[in-house]
Amino acid sequence: MRNGDRGDLSVEQRVLTDNALYGMGRLPRSACEEQPVAPGHRAAAKRYLGGIMQCLEATWEQYLSENGVQFEDARLKFVTGDYCGTERRLDSDSVYCYDARAVVYKLGASWLQDPSDLWLLYNTATRYAEHVQRLVDIVHSVDVEAFYDSQAERAERVRRYHLQSACLASAFIKSVWPLEGRSSRDWKYLQLIVQGDVPGQQRLYGKTANIRLWNGRGFATGNPGSCNTWKAPAGEVA
Repeated sequence: MRNGDRGDLSVEQRVLTDNALYGMGRLPRSACEEQPVAPGHRAAAKRYLGGIMQCLEATWEQYLSENGVQFEDARLKFVTGDYCGTERRLDSDSVYCYDARAVVYKLGASWLQDPSDLWLLYNTATRYAEHVQRLVDIVHSVDVEAFYDSQAERAERVRRYHLQSACLASAFIKSVWPLEGRSSRDWKYLQLIVQGDVPGQQRLYGKTANIRLWNGRGFATGNPGSCNTWKAPAGEVA
């Protein structure tokens, strides 16, 4: 990795590999109630996501504040068109907007057709994990341009970032598990519907098998310390 003129990159590297987040222990156990969502019911889905955001805020605020991290709320926003300054052609999508400090949802037919599984919960927890990564400075260190020598290296760093957010989301789900009316069958089904990078396209999220690998680690431990993708071998973040 080359030297750059943007400060001490060894410090930036340690923010990723040795972040204080990994030593904070398990997330606190708490209860989280899922609101009912009927197929195609956008208003109910919005209420559902609002409730999940409240659970996420309560858990992560307690956890980070007790460990000396200055906490900031994240907003929940719903859109029908483009957002975060990027054109989005999917009918359903979500993203964490860094500048707005917001979890943004575009709710279309594909995500509302059968909202009975854990997808909306997991997806919201994953986007919120990006907010957590912001609060502990991981996002900043990923974005440092002098931090990589090629686009391939940048893509790997983005994959490590996204796989970490998936793992942190799964750790959160473990902290509120079991959810009323849910069983291990629901968790196993979620792993079946999770999809990674499509062969032949840009590789920014990781292979399906690796997403499931990191989901499994987060859910098994409920501990962000098991989500250190930055020290993982290349094969686990491909």
